Amino acid sequence: MSDALTLPAETRERAGKGASRALRREGRVPAVIYGGKEEPITIHVEAKELVRQLGTGHFMNSIVTIELGGKKIKTLPKDVSLHPVSDRPEHVDFFRLAKGGKIEVHVPVVFINEEASPGLKKGGVLNVVRHELDLICENDKIPGEIEIDVTGKEVGDSIHISELTLPEGSESAITDRDFTIATLVAPSALKKSETEEAEDVDADDVPATEQGEDEDAAEEQEEKSED
Repeated sequence: MSDALTLPAETRERAGKGASRALRREGRVPAVIYGGKEEPITIHVEAKELVRQLGTGHFMNSIVTIELGGKKIKTLPKDVSLHPVSDRPEHVDFFRLAKGGKIEVHVPVVFINEEASPGLKKGGVLNVVRHELDLICENDKIPGEIEIDVTGKEVGDSIHISELTLPEGSESAITDRDFTIATLVAPSALKKSETEEAEDVDADDVPATEQGEDEDAAEEQEEKSED
């Protein structure tokens, strides 16, 4: 998980649209803390500090400690409502991280050791099907990113979720299939050259893995286009 953030807050005494508008005029943003088998808490935070933290680019992927009346509440931002014209934050939902609990999160993937991939050295291209993994993690063990080693990968190879060793306390939220995360494909110029050389080759003589793109990857791409 990205570095933890701290956000001072005050309890909201009144609810409703009128009270929320009044808070925004005072430079505050209404918010709520919910989850963890406890009653929701309505709060408000300083708009400038919230905007600053949003500007870090990893606010939604960080554990945010809410300081409220001398207490510290660990939360995960779940939604930020923005004004349709000014893009200023108008309301924030924070999910309370209960001790020993689990939460479903989206964690970005990063690829390492690209210089050790024969396929990439030959000019192959890493086609990323999933830039994030949908994981179920223990509250205190949420990873900031998942590293994927491409050492030894050749053009035509695919990387599936089953190949990864996820961090302790994390598991894939998708369990019904061995989905594709990335494939190594040839650049268009290389593909054209290979096609010309193979014009006189019978298709039955070509291994199935060389006759087309990874079927699972194609299905993943199709699912993404439908979302």
